[in-house]
Amino acid sequence: MRPIVSIVGRPNVGKSTLFNKLVGSRVSITEDTPGVTRDRLYREAEWLGRTFLLMDTGGLEVNSDDLMQSEIEQQVDFALREASLVLFLVDVKDGVTPMDRMIATKIRKTGKSCLLVVNKVDSHATPPEVYEFYELGFDSLSIISAEQQYGLGDLLDEILDLLPENETTAEEEDALKIALIGKPNVGKSSLVNRLLGEERMIVTNIPGTTRDAIDSYYERDGRHYVLIDTAGLRRKSAVNSRIEAYSALRTLSSVDRADLCLFLIDAEHGPTEQDAKIAGYAHDQHKAAIIVVNKWDLVVKDTMTQKRMEDEIRTILSFNHYAPLITVSVKTGQRLDRLFKLIQEVDEHYSFRISTGLLNEVIRDAVVMAPPPTDKGKRLKIYYASQVATRPPKFIFYVNDADLFHFSYLRYLENTLRKNFDFTGVPLQLEVRERKEKA
Repeated sequence: MRPIVSIVGRPNVGKSTLFNKLVGSRVSITEDTPGVTRDRLYREAEWLGRTFLLMDTGGLEVNSDDLMQSEIEQQVDFALREASLVLFLVDVKDGVTPMDRMIATKIRKTGKSCLLVVNKVDSHATPPEVYEFYELGFDSLSIISAEQQYGLGDLLDEILDLLPENETTAEEEDALKIALIGKPNVGKSSLVNRLLGEERMIVTNIPGTTRDAIDSYYERDGRHYVLIDTAGLRRKSAVNSRIEAYSALRTLSSVDRADLCLFLIDAEHGPTEQDAKIAGYAHDQHKAAIIVVNKWDLVVKDTMTQKRMEDEIRTILSFNHYAPLITVSVKTGQRLDRLFKLIQEVDEHYSFRISTGLLNEVIRDAVVMAPPPTDKGKRLKIYYASQVATRPPKFIFYVNDADLFHFSYLRYLENTLRKNFDFTGVPLQLEVRERKEKA
């Protein structure tokens, strides 16, 4: 794995701002409300041809009795254990605080290499207030302004000097990216924790616990995965704060960069219109998909329970007709092994390519079975078809007149492809192009 650099510090010293500047995009939610960044958030950073994983953490308030804060402290403890290098961020304007001293003690107990980073230094001249931070007992100190991007180049140079060489593997680069999407409290974070065998995500009964989209690296049966846990999307009327709005955008962005989406539905409540909106976005982005009905252990069952549930889901998510459905219990581990087999199968389908000869043979047979439509005596002619891409599979049909290619006939050809080839879990892109017939 690549070296991991963990950013820690008390709330509102600029950890998420620094994180966003170093990874080159607004990934971590930044807000002046303490506790905004709750989970560990990973992203790749690059400097002078070397890469490392940068980890943002929740603001650490030592010895707090607050439930959420105690969960955050556990996450920071784990982040310190994982880190190859700790960036201990402090605020020059506040000076050394008692909480800074307690955090410094916590870091020293780990024995990890630490770079003390004094933030919010807005002048190129070193202010005298910086020197008091040496009392925290760290040899390496860097002066920056994350907001103004002052000193970040020097900071990155120091990070590289203190880090071990990269140990990135080809398998990690080729990892399958899986986004877990769905409404709040359907078990997304619990599923990640169950698979990883650790409390990777904060899981409480407080709605909206996960605000950012969180990446976890995972290996199973020799295959590498990135599990992307996302904030549950709420109805727009329920998004009543800037933080909630950022979280919703982050969820959509996570879908964009995923290969496959696990769409989780609460078995006790069944599918809703909001579920359809969430799954619809993944469908529009042509992502492979699996519908995962969680909390199946809590459902009172009879011989028709599963069929009724599936019929209801298929009605509301009719556009996701290609997505396989599986019932699981994250709590008990029921059918989680089968879920991963299904993930592997769908990933194979997502990469499947049909030879041009075989594809056109299937299309010719389909045309014979159901001739193309006509309009005012003019008939649609399909000259040939070609698969031009995978992930998702994309097909182009070259025809004499694109206006004659009715949507219903395109759907017929899609169904023909699905009947002859296994594209379970995979959306297909079908495109029509006109081509003049040679004389």
